[in-house]
Amino acid sequence: MFQTIIDYFESINPILAALYATLFTWFLTALGASFVFFFKNMNRVILDGMLGFTGGVMIAASFWSLLSPAIEMSKGEGFIKVIPAAVGFLLGALFIFGLDKILPHLHINFKETEGIKSPWQRTTLLVLAITLHNIPEGLAVGVLFGGVAAGIPEASIAGAVTLAIGIGIQNFPEGIAVSMPLRRMGMSRWKSFMYGQSSAIVEPIAGVLGAVAVTFFTPLLPYALAFAAGAMIFVVVEEVIPETQQDKNTDIATLGLIGGFIVMMTLDVALG
Repeated sequence: MFQTIIDYFESINPILAALYATLFTWFLTALGASFVFFFKNMNRVILDGMLGFTGGVMIAASFWSLLSPAIEMSKGEGFIKVIPAAVGFLLGALFIFGLDKILPHLHINFKETEGIKSPWQRTTLLVLAITLHNIPEGLAVGVLFGGVAAGIPEASIAGAVTLAIGIGIQNFPEGIAVSMPLRRMGMSRWKSFMYGQSSAIVEPIAGVLGAVAVTFFTPLLPYALAFAAGAMIFVVVEEVIPETQQDKNTDIATLGLIGGFIVMMTLDVALG
């Protein structure tokens, strides 16, 4: 089945493929958010374990799918070869750091509001927080497909599809993590679902923009891959991991992270 998917994506324009792949990651977010129609509450232990899993997938994807290919496709030897990855990684982290300080958003625990002061409702701030996560995820998938369009040997359809599958898997608990707290606040099931799934709408946008940018500026690819990795690692360290440490479920969250890392590493090595 996986080979059939690869064959299909190889038969279409890579930018269109980036759109389809990121629509898939959005769909899994929506699927997770749909759980609000069946449950009003989610056990905090389960939620922390799933968020830990999300962090593990993002960390593994950052290295296996993004940083490692970025270094491989960079020219030169020694310190010269790693410069594009190092620069891109730093810029990606600084990009999310800047958005984190400017964009008003609320963490899942509803206790910490960040960014500039805003009169926006807490529900809007929560959705913005998850949307912030999804920008580098969509970008990561897009730049890989853009590398394929540009004819970069180190970029492959199989690798891009594998990354999209991994991102989609970790988007599933993210959809739950947004919709469930909103439902507990008294919001209707439909509105909770709509807010939950809308947090990933940015992924197809970022994916297509990333693919187009790399297609027109091929030398940017190693920087772009590392940029997405830096952005994802910043999100994991600054928000995902601390979020799982709010209660007494630290061991479950840590094991979830290890599990997520293993799943994404296995997918990338076996399929990518």
